Amino acid sequence: MRIGVPKEIKVEEYRVGLTPASAREYVAHGHEVVVQRGAGDGIGAGDEVYTQAGARIADTAEEVFSVAEMIVKVKEPQPSEWIRLREGQILFTYLHLAPDVPQTAGLIASGCTAVAYETVTDAHGGLPLLAPMSEVAGRLAIEAAGAALRKSADGMGKLLGGVPGVPPARVAIIGGGVVGTHAARMAAGLGSDVTILDRSLPRLRALDDLFLGRVRSRYATLEAIEQEVFAADVVIGAVLVPGASAPKLVSRAQLAGMKRRAVLVDVAIDQGGCFETSKPTTHQAPTYLVDDIVHYCVANMPGAVPVTSSHALNHATLPFGLALAAKGLRALVEDPHLRAGLNVHRGRVTNRAVAESQHLSAVMPEEALAS
Repeated sequence: MRIGVPKEIKVEEYRVGLTPASAREYVAHGHEVVVQRGAGDGIGAGDEVYTQAGARIADTAEEVFSVAEMIVKVKEPQPSEWIRLREGQILFTYLHLAPDVPQTAGLIASGCTAVAYETVTDAHGGLPLLAPMSEVAGRLAIEAAGAALRKSADGMGKLLGGVPGVPPARVAIIGGGVVGTHAARMAAGLGSDVTILDRSLPRLRALDDLFLGRVRSRYATLEAIEQEVFAADVVIGAVLVPGASAPKLVSRAQLAGMKRRAVLVDVAIDQGGCFETSKPTTHQAPTYLVDDIVHYCVANMPGAVPVTSSHALNHATLPFGLALAAKGLRALVEDPHLRAGLNVHRGRVTNRAVAESQHLSAVMPEEALAS
């Protein structure tokens, strides 16, 4: 199969769909890899490194899209990319379609087969292609919160870990999944006073065992969330409903009960955000104020560390990508975990959570692939 790797064009996105090491793996498996010139510049991988890996360099994105049978990206296709997709072509990337009606319409109109990293599953019920970026985002969330707390950044002027004789910042993390766990690890490591909230008792027990009392756990009732949000200097929104829009857990009215210049970090922003007042921001202008509360809502947080992120992502996606390259649509038929990643196929939405979020009718992946 001919694999295309266009340069990412989302604002301040420096990751790349295939690292040179991954490109070499595809070539070694008998596939052709076409990489847009400069696609790897953000991770310090020049065109010559891809050439040495066996890839061919194309001058433009248009050429990559026109010749490729499968497009491998990092972020969701932008409007100028939707129109280049076509029926019979596989798109393998993050999509986060639930809150993105225009992108969904663009993919439907293209007729392509769109497989989303974030809904591919594993035998343990996990999301193996979302996990590495969730790890990165969870850790970055605490770094971002620490920077946003500074007075020069409109924060309250508090140090996350405090110093002897001065209490540390209080951090509330809503969601005990991969993002929340890594955020808690970073915050506790810095000496913050950390509480993590979740609605799964088994997960809370696992977190209690993991952190050995260094992090408090609470069952996430509405009352518990409100109490922790009001007491916090930093709130990390780390909730996930696979494929669906994130639930709104903090309302605008509740901002009035928070500490002035406290920080909200919404890691769920690419799924619509879990705070009512969230709206996507960029690394260039990451924060804004609503009712004297600092909001950090960067939609591609791992893009700030593209070297780490690209390699971590490729380690996870490579086996699935090679399966798609070797078998095409048959890989989706044979592997239920990869099939769970199918979001759009030949003009039809095949993910129920996406369809429900946009009031569309969904077709089961098995039915779509059989037709």
